[in-house]
Amino acid sequence: MKDTSLAGFNVGVDNVIFSVDTTANRLQVLLCRSPTEPLANSWRLPGTLVQVGESLEDAAHRSLSEKFTAKNLYLEQLYTFGGGKRTTTESEGIADMRYLSVSYFALVHFEDVVLAPQDQQIAWHTLHAIPSLVAEHKPILDYGYRRLRNKLEYSPIAFDVLPEVFTLNEIYQLYGTILGPQFSDYSNFRARLLKLGILFDTGEKVTRGAGRPASLYRFDADAFAPLKDKPLVFV
Repeated sequence: MKDTSLAGFNVGVDNVIFSVDTTANRLQVLLCRSPTEPLANSWRLPGTLVQVGESLEDAAHRSLSEKFTAKNLYLEQLYTFGGGKRTTTESEGIADMRYLSVSYFALVHFEDVVLAPQDQQIAWHTLHAIPSLVAEHKPILDYGYRRLRNKLEYSPIAFDVLPEVFTLNEIYQLYGTILGPQFSDYSNFRARLLKLGILFDTGEKVTRGAGRPASLYRFDADAFAPLKDKPLVFV
């Protein structure tokens, strides 16, 4: 006879945390090592179990705050994974439990991140050269990367991690770092972005390096509102 009893789950959050290092032209993901057996020294995504009375988003923010601080952060719920057992959690060390994982993905600017100094088990890894992950975390990471790329096409996610004022080249570098060398050339990207009318020219300029002074812009959320959720807005 089929067992009709209700399934019991422990609920947790697992975070895919991307950072954009435009100086070195690389996209990175934050990973941590499991401190407990049987997966000691295995790399995994940072996460935590949801505490009593705690919302999923609060748990995600708590997990992030335990690992780093950042000036600007974009956070979005990604997907729910619940296919099997989780052998151990990152910090609680609870073994052989049925685990429902609500995943989130976050985007930060590498230069704005300060990792928790007391935690020696966390490190940034270049996305395309990551170590082997515990089995259930590789599909979460892959799903998060696809979502990140898709979000860049139709949402202003990039402006959530840039400073309040920025140059067009800074936006271009961020897009190119995430999307790769096949991304649009600078002239086409600049023309498309300015044509959208969602950037406010502050009238100020900044000199960085040996080039000519560059104009500083500010993102105009009101001007973007009519374009919300339309595909291929930026690329």
